Amino acid sequence: MEQTLHPYFRLATDWIPDWLLSMAVLVLALLFAWFLHHIVFRLLTRIVAERDLFWRSLVSRNRRPLRLGLVVLMLVPAVSIAPLTDQQGEIIRHLLLLAFILLLGWMARAALHIWLTIYLRRFKLDAEDNLLARKHVTQSRILERVAAILIVAFTLSAALMSFPAVRQYGVSLMASAGVAGIVLGLALQPLLKNLFAGIQLAITQPIRIDDALIVEGEWGKVEEITATYVVVKLWDWRRMILPLGYFIETPFQNWTREGSALIGTVMIYLDYTVPVESVRRKVEEIAANSPLWDRQVVNVAVTDFRENVMEIRILVSAADGGRTFDLRCEMREKLIDYIQRDYPNALPKVRAQSPDGQELRNAALAESSGRVVQG
Repeated sequence: MEQTLHPYFRLATDWIPDWLLSMAVLVLALLFAWFLHHIVFRLLTRIVAERDLFWRSLVSRNRRPLRLGLVVLMLVPAVSIAPLTDQQGEIIRHLLLLAFILLLGWMARAALHIWLTIYLRRFKLDAEDNLLARKHVTQSRILERVAAILIVAFTLSAALMSFPAVRQYGVSLMASAGVAGIVLGLALQPLLKNLFAGIQLAITQPIRIDDALIVEGEWGKVEEITATYVVVKLWDWRRMILPLGYFIETPFQNWTREGSALIGTVMIYLDYTVPVESVRRKVEEIAANSPLWDRQVVNVAVTDFRENVMEIRILVSAADGGRTFDLRCEMREKLIDYIQRDYPNALPKVRAQSPDGQELRNAALAESSGRVVQG
C-alpha cells in the first residue's frame, strides 16, 4: 500500500496512525467533492438559464445525483492514496460501485420523468374537448410507470450481480428451473399479469385519464392509472380501486370513449287526454332555454300505450355525463310543473264505472296523481 503514496508524503505522515490518515484522506475527498459540486452546479445553472425548460429541469432535478457522482469520482483516487488494508479497500470500492449503479438508475429515472412532464405540458385535461389530451396523458403515465419499474429492476439486478454469492445463486437457480422456478412464476403471476395489462391498456386505451365509466354498477371518473391498478373517483367522492386486469377481462361502460356528449332519457306517463304536441313544444322550449343543452338532440315520442296511461319518451343531449344528468332533472322538474299548471287532468288517474253509468274517481288513488316514473 505504501507504493501508492509519494515517498515524501509518506515520510511526512509516518507518525500518523494509518486509520487516522485514511479517515482524513476520505474526509478531505468528501469535502472537496462537496465544494466542487457547489461550483459545478452554479455553473450549469447559469449555462442553462437561457435555454428551454427541459435543460433547466434536467439540471435542477439532478442536483443530488450530481453530488453523488462527484463524491464517487473523488473517493476513487482517495481510496488508492489512503493507507487502507486490502479488505478495507475492497469494501469501499464495492460500495462505490453500488453508488455508481444507483447513480445511473437515479439519473435515468429523473430524465424520464422530466421528458414526460415537458411532453405532457402541451395537453390540457381541463379543455372543453380533451379527448386527444386524455389519450396522450393515459399512454404516457402508464408507460412511465412501466419504464420506472424496469429501471428499478435493472438497477437492482446490476447491484445484486456485483455480489459473487448472489450472482452464483441466481445462475444456479435459473439453471435448475425446477420447483423453485414454478413457485416464483406463480408468486409473480398477479404482478406480471397487471404489468402486461398496463402495457395493453396504454396501446389499446379502453380507458383514459378522466374517462367517465360505469363499473360495478357505479358511475365515476378515472382519476389515476398506476402500474398495477386504476383509481376511479365515484360521483359521491368515494374511490374504487380496480386491478388493471379488470378492464381487460370484465365488460364495463365507457361514456367518453370517442366523445363526451350523451343523450339522456326522461320517461313520463300521462293520461290519454294530454295533447302530445303541446308537451313536445314545451320540451323544446325547456331545452332551448337551458344552458346545459348542446343544441344537438331533442325529441318527444309516444313509445307505448298502457291500460291507464301512455308512455312518453323524451330525449335530450348534453356535452358530458354530468350535464346530461342535470338536464334530465331540469326537464322533469319544469315539465311536471307545466302539466300540473296547464293540464292537471292529464296526470295519471284510475277510473271506475258505477252501475248507473256515472264515472267515479277513486279518492284513495288520487293522492298518487302527478307521480312521474323515470325510465
